[in-house]
Amino acid sequence: MLIAVISDTHLPRGNRRLAAACVERVADADLVIHAGDFVAASALDELEAVGTPLAAVHGNVDDAEVRSRLPKQLTFAVDGLALGVVHDGGPARGRLDRLARRFPDVAAVIFGHSHMPLHEKREGFQIFNPGSPTERRRAPGHTMGMARTESGQVSFEHVYLGE
Repeated sequence: MLIAVISDTHLPRGNRRLAAACVERVADADLVIHAGDFVAASALDELEAVGTPLAAVHGNVDDAEVRSRLPKQLTFAVDGLALGVVHDGGPARGRLDRLARRFPDVAAVIFGHSHMPLHEKREGFQIFNPGSPTERRRAPGHTMGMARTESGQVSFEHVYLGE
């Protein structure tokens, strides 16, 4: 299964839109995971309109409607693997261990909030932050992630979308 992974889209804001390359990957995926901070329900509606099934959580800057439609954290199974999603993974120090304790029965946790792409793994457990496709902040560029499930495993990669 091919999974598009995004977070921190922070839409709408001025003329900002998801890059065509991001939308293309979302449309081609079997599932899209969004780790929060849509900001407005219209951004959630636009992503749902692409037609790819969506698993998502709300973030700290999401409006009341987004918060009412999405959970704060999510655990679900895909291809026999349990995945967790949360917006804020907390401070960098101890994050891998903290998320492993918070989601004890998952293969990986996807999170956002920092806008910094990150992938760490240890002893069969992974954490993955796709960065942001729209608001890079201190990151070197706009990014998203792609994940693939195969033979009971999940692999992640970052996709650079430009500056």
